[in-house]
Amino acid sequence: MRVCVVGAGSWGTALALLLARNGHSVDLVAHTDDHCDALRRDRENRQYLPGCRFPENITVLPKPLNDDPDFTLIAVPSAFVGEALRTIEPGVICLASKGLDPETGVVLSDLAEAIHPKAEIVAISGPNLAVEVARGIPTAAVAASHTEDAALMIREALNGLSFRVYISDDLRGVELAGALKNVYAIGAGINDGLGFGDNTKGAFLSRGLAEMSRLGLALGARMETFLGLSGVGDLFATASSKLSRNYRVGFALGEGRSLDEAVNALGQVAEGVPTCEVALQLAHKHGVNVPLMQVLHEFMHGHCNRDEAIRRLMERQTLRES
Repeated sequence: MRVCVVGAGSWGTALALLLARNGHSVDLVAHTDDHCDALRRDRENRQYLPGCRFPENITVLPKPLNDDPDFTLIAVPSAFVGEALRTIEPGVICLASKGLDPETGVVLSDLAEAIHPKAEIVAISGPNLAVEVARGIPTAAVAASHTEDAALMIREALNGLSFRVYISDDLRGVELAGALKNVYAIGAGINDGLGFGDNTKGAFLSRGLAEMSRLGLALGARMETFLGLSGVGDLFATASSKLSRNYRVGFALGEGRSLDEAVNALGQVAEGVPTCEVALQLAHKHGVNVPLMQVLHEFMHGHCNRDEAIRRLMERQTLRES
């Protein structure tokens, strides 16, 4: 196949490498001319994935050629997905970005459909840390679409010895699970940065999964999706790995750094930070109770300290588990 990958950060580059290893011809679109020049010169992404050399079937471009690729894959931070979508032609569009549109609060497929009403939209998500995907370490993902043929195309393109792809028609659920788990991965990092134990983190993540599911169901997703690769699978990987940007931001917060300091030290976008803002607004709008997310948001922004956060969560009335 011929594939255009828009976004040459760590995730876009990892997917370009995966597609190239599978024998496809890949156009990798960088965000700036300087980054494009560096990728062409070095034939690797030294900023994000040093040591992962580009094979000959990856061509680095400053903008999409729009010459009828089999599909276009978007892998940019959620805040820039709309901008990226406006640079491409409709067709099959695979959304690899994991977040919510910060301006409208919608899932990214809703944004894509608004910009390209005739496009076939697929979202891919799962326990897919970019460094491990780039190195060919085995994992799996789910490709979701309302159009089964489009999901099957993405499955065929990405399936290989190191990457196994399932399909789903719960597009909204896969997107919401992939976006919301980033919020709770920050909380897992905070747990470790504070020096708390695995009991605390296990309790936090299980109740976080309950919050994710409640909000997802209120927004039209299916429960089983949150128990699959894009939910439990991605939550486990993102909340337990030092390769995870969201975990690392949380760990820095737990050690006492401010949110600005943590994000600046990361040098990349941690999607859980803007997603938390948008998800809280959605939860309030739809009457969904998300106490962990609320306290996490206040802790991230310095509105409550460790002891206050613990008190508010541990002294809440306990109800039937749900």
